[in-house]
Amino acid sequence: MHFSDIELARRLESAEAAAGARFVEARARVSPASRADWLEIAGAYAIFDGADSPITQSFGLGIHAPALPRDLDQLEAFFQSRGAPVSHEVSPLAGVELAAVLVARGYSPIEFTSVMYRTIESPPPESAAASIRTRRVAAGEESLWSRLSAEGWGDSPELREFLLDLGIVIAASEGSIAFIAEQDDQPIATGSLRCANGVALFAGASTLPHARNQGAQRALLEARMRHAAREGCDLAMMCASPGSASQRNAERQGFRIAYTRTKWCKH
Repeated sequence: MHFSDIELARRLESAEAAAGARFVEARARVSPASRADWLEIAGAYAIFDGADSPITQSFGLGIHAPALPRDLDQLEAFFQSRGAPVSHEVSPLAGVELAAVLVARGYSPIEFTSVMYRTIESPPPESAAASIRTRRVAAGEESLWSRLSAEGWGDSPELREFLLDLGIVIAASEGSIAFIAEQDDQPIATGSLRCANGVALFAGASTLPHARNQGAQRALLEARMRHAAREGCDLAMMCASPGSASQRNAERQGFRIAYTRTKWCKH
């Protein structure tokens, strides 16, 4: 049994930080002009994917080592030198002292995220509707995955533009696997998975509006769980907005909240 403690936080935050690093490495290969890059300081990973990208921020601040003033100076310089806002996603297990330091340096909270996990004991059986099947994205289908993801989540033009090229980068990202759910042979939903150091990170969940509430995300979650079990992972992780449909779907599948992370932005 895994308890929600500092050791669990270190595993989860490291998994997401590593995923971010592999993503921007792929971005740099696919689009060298993006200047995508990452930097590790005191266990925290600063991720730069463009000044306006939602991926541009740090992960793991204060979890592996205290965030000293010189560490924060270097992290802030990394983002500011690239014309990007300075943002850190911080676990409450980093301690209230870190929150006080961030406030004193001109940060304020702008977002909360539920970080969830569950133990992977064995591959779950298939329980989705017979009309829904899941599969890994084949070579050449990266644009299809991106379009589906964008149509499921792209309410804003900026987000849609970001999602449209996401599949290409995910396909080039080391260790990432993209999945599609189909209903009656028509693609309706997406999901992605990255396994590293025994942790399976679930992301990329998106369903076309007309196909929601029909079991597509449950089928994708179970498919990714089976793959993670075959890869030897003992923990599954996913993040969602607190109280969202994504969080409820995860909790129905046995995920529990490890902690609520706060995103701090420097003004």
